[in-house]
Amino acid sequence: MTKYNKLTYSIATQRIEKLMHLAESAIESKSEENERLARRYVELALKIGSHYKVKIPKALKMKICHKCMLPLIPGLTCTVRHSSMGFTIYKCECGEQNKIVLKGSLGTHLLEK
Repeated sequence: MTKYNKLTYSIATQRIEKLMHLAESAIESKSEENERLARRYVELALKIGSHYKVKIPKALKMKICHKCMLPLIPGLTCTVRHSSMGFTIYKCECGEQNKIVLKGSLGTHLLEK
């Protein structure tokens, strides 16, 4: 038997998506205070996911630097390098590198921004 019902999972997923959207919009304003807020939003989204045992969508999880908890936004918080072998390397400001294999619609979704 599950501890939470489907409505709770639905609300948790909506809040995670909302917090990630708020983190991205905060980082785009390019302020030190807003960068701190963006990190906090990401931390809260991860806490909600772990508390309610909700999987964070892969498209959102791949947009987080797991070292500094900053949303990866190409041109603002990370640099992007494409490879001919079908993967992309995101290098965050903190020095962390994320290698992402792009396949199908998920890859095109990440490259939209």
